[in-house]
Amino acid sequence: TILFIDEIHRFNKSQQDALLPFVESGLVTFIGATTENPSFEVNSALLSRSQVYVLNGLNADDFAHLLKRAQAELGTGIVVEGDAFDALCSYADGDARRFLNLVEITLLQTKAQGLNSLDLPALKQIAPSQIRRFDKGGDAFYDQISALHKSVRGSDPDAALYWFCRMLDGGADPRYMARRIVRMAWEDIGLADPRAFTIANEAAQTYERLGSPEGELALAQCVLYLAIAAKSNAGYNAYKQAMAHVKQSSSMPVPMHLRNAPTQLMKELGHGSGYRYAHDEEAGHAAGESYWPEGMQPPQFYRPTDRGLEGKIAEKLNWLAQRNAEARQKK
Repeated sequence: TILFIDEIHRFNKSQQDALLPFVESGLVTFIGATTENPSFEVNSALLSRSQVYVLNGLNADDFAHLLKRAQAELGTGIVVEGDAFDALCSYADGDARRFLNLVEITLLQTKAQGLNSLDLPALKQIAPSQIRRFDKGGDAFYDQISALHKSVRGSDPDAALYWFCRMLDGGADPRYMARRIVRMAWEDIGLADPRAFTIANEAAQTYERLGSPEGELALAQCVLYLAIAAKSNAGYNAYKQAMAHVKQSSSMPVPMHLRNAPTQLMKELGHGSGYRYAHDEEAGHAAGESYWPEGMQPPQFYRPTDRGLEGKIAEKLNWLAQRNAEARQKK
């Protein structure tokens, strides 16, 4: 017995689990179809007992075969010119169902108009406005935002702009795009070019003020800027490492000299005692001071690159480290 379940991702975990005994025993040959990524939408137990086949979008040769079959089925005798066929393939964007629907509509309307052939101008008059295949919640969506992000990270402004426009053309929400663009500025440019944060935020605000399509220009130019800006993920990595360190270590007490002392009692208990006010020190730096919990070996989370402003930051940190080392040697 063959059990075919279309849109298997619509089954919840319990429903999918219920299939396992019958699949394992061989009582049924299970075939599932889904437009979602099975890695996320199909239970691992069921997935491990299945062979996954990826069905890719159709190409022009495939559409040519479908067109012949459709012409024979409809019996219209309408000749589809090359430029019109190319446009139909573009409109279909790899989807056979969409292609056949378009062919049926256009050929029948062409016949109704008493024409013997379908060219590009006639197709544009007949076919409604089309949008390319774009699943706002599925793999196509996340694959394209991934391509945009990686193009920005790879410093390719033209590719980044291409994927940005592909997503807009496919119906992506520009507000979502704006949020991702701001994220890119913080994750991949970081302190190498702090202007990127400002430009990304201002582009998002511009879109909120102007809306579509005018506001999309601000987002597009921001994408170009991010792509050509100096790149650094040092701040991003430092944050992740610091967070992991905090989660894995115990809650060590704050040293007395760093504690807050808003009351007289807390001052009498020694809170804030021995604190050195950096502004009163030479070069505005309390050389040799420690800001870590007592007994803790200071880790290094932030390692600036030599790109953009971070090159200057690295020089400053090296200078501060040298002053600290010299001050501690004198103690």
